[in-house]
Amino acid sequence: MGGARLGEVEALRAEVGAGGLLDGGRPLVAMLSGGRDSVCLLDVAVALRGAGAVRALHVNYRLRAAAAADEDERYCAALCERLGVELSVVRAGEPPTTGNLQAWARELRYEAAAGLAATLDGQARADGRPRADGQTGADGQTGADGETGADREAGAGGGRAAIATGHTASDQVETILYRLAASPGRRALLGMPARDGRLVRPLLGFTREQTASYCRARGLAWREDESNTDERFARVRARERAVPALRELHPAAEANVLRTARLLREEAELLETLLDAELPGGGEAGVPIERLAAMPRALARMVVVRLAEEAAGGHVPQAGERVAELLELGARGGRAELHLGGLACAVVADGALTVRRLAPDETSMRVRNAPPDGD
Repeated sequence: MGGARLGEVEALRAEVGAGGLLDGGRPLVAMLSGGRDSVCLLDVAVALRGAGAVRALHVNYRLRAAAAADEDERYCAALCERLGVELSVVRAGEPPTTGNLQAWARELRYEAAAGLAATLDGQARADGRPRADGQTGADGQTGADGETGADREAGAGGGRAAIATGHTASDQVETILYRLAASPGRRALLGMPARDGRLVRPLLGFTREQTASYCRARGLAWREDESNTDERFARVRARERAVPALRELHPAAEANVLRTARLLREEAELLETLLDAELPGGGEAGVPIERLAAMPRALARMVVVRLAEEAAGGHVPQAGERVAELLELGARGGRAELHLGGLACAVVADGALTVRRLAPDETSMRVRNAPPDGD
C-alpha cells in the first residue's frame, strides 16, 4: 500500500474515531450488504474496536437473482473470515408482490439488527459485563424491556449494543432531496442524524467516492447491486437525476445541502428546548387551549406535532396544519376529538388539548363531538 493511500486510510479512521460513535465497551452490530460503504464501515469498526467487539449482519432479501444474492452472501462470509469477525445471516422469505419493496427490505434489516443487538445485550448481562452505570449486567436491575434506566437515558450510549450502518454524505444528500419532495415540514431538511437511539452512522461525514477510495487502498473488493441504478426506485432517481442537476447549478451544491442540514439540526436542538418549556408536564398533560392560541403560529404548530408524535409513536408532520381547527373546537366548548393523521387523535376538553393514540379501526374518524359537560 502506497504512502498516500496509507495516509488516506488512517485519516478516515482517525476522523471516525474522533466522532465517538464507535466508542464505548458495548458490542457493535455492523450492517453488511457487501457494497462499498458497508465494507468500509466494517473494516473501520474492526480497526477501531477490534474484531471481537464487532458482529456483522448480512440480510439476503432474495430480491435479486438467486445467484447474485447468494454470491453477495458468500462474499460477506469471506470478508468476515478475513477480518476475523463473526457473521450473522438472515435469509428473507418470499418478498411481497405488492407495496414498497424498499420499505419492506428496510424494515426487515432493522428488525434483524434489533434482534441481534438484543441477543448481544442478553449475553452481556449473562456474562456480568460492566454497564454504563458502573454496575454489572447480571445484577437483575433491568426493566421489563431488557433495558436499564441508564440505557434509556443514554440512548445509543449506555451499555446496549450499538447498530452501525454505512450511510454516507452522498446518502444524506439524496435522503434530504427525496424527503423534501415527498413530505412537508422541517424534518425533511434535517436529514439522517449521526446517532438515533442505538443506531449510529459513523460515515455520514464521507462521500461514496471516499469510501470506495478507502476500500481500494485497503485492497477490499465490494459487490455492486444493480438495484442501485434502477430508476423505478425514487431514491435512485434522486441520485441519478436530481443530484447531477444540482451540480450543474453550482459545483458546491452537495456540500451546501449538507451544511444547511447541519445548521438546521443545531437549531432544532434549540427548538426542542422551547417545546420542553411549553410542555413541562409532557405530552400526557397537554396544553391549555388559551395558551396554544397565544403562541406564535410556528410554535403552536410545533407543539401540536410534538403531542401527536409522542402519542402515535411515529412521524405525524401533518398534525401542525390542524392548529386553527383545534382552536375552533376549543372555542366551542364541550369535548371534541379530531384525527390529526396517522394514529394521533386530538382531544379538546375542559379548555385543554391532549392527544391520544387511535386504535386502527378508528383512523377513518375525522371529528367527533360531545355536548358541553357531557350532557
